[in-house]
Amino acid sequence: LEASLALRRRYWSHDEKVILILQHDLAVCLGALGRRDEALVLMREQYARRLVMHGAANERTLLVAINFAALLVRSKLFAEATRFLRDQGKIANRELGPDHRLALFLAQNLSAGLQDNPDATRADLLEAEAIAEEVTKRRRRVLGATHPDTRFSERSLGRVR
Repeated sequence: LEASLALRRRYWSHDEKVILILQHDLAVCLGALGRRDEALVLMREQYARRLVMHGAANERTLLVAINFAALLVRSKLFAEATRFLRDQGKIANRELGPDHRLALFLAQNLSAGLQDNPDATRADLLEAEAIAEEVTKRRRRVLGATHPDTRFSERSLGRVR
């Protein structure tokens, strides 16, 4: 992916969409490989460029925000992740509605970030549980009880309890 991105930047620098897709994929792969510092640099750049190109309420921008927030949580940057997820959640709920799949993913990530933080207070853990309950309820209603996202929410809810 790194070589492909370098070639695209060199020969097709005018094709911003393709470069953004490759950059995003590379950041996700680097994060999965544990190279989180490199992934964070790419993901921050990716998110900033998506904001400029599409705006904060665009579904592509919100999808990048979800992946960026998940990377922040895995990198144990809990304070930044929580602030970012709260802001993105407000945008997604206002523009797409609280039942939208991206709004639900943002809420799920916020719950995970709150509960995974070793410095979490009791209030943080109660909030994480309340968010997980709400996400699970919404996913059951919107997607059905057997949908993989609903089942994931149920497992997450069991973990926070």
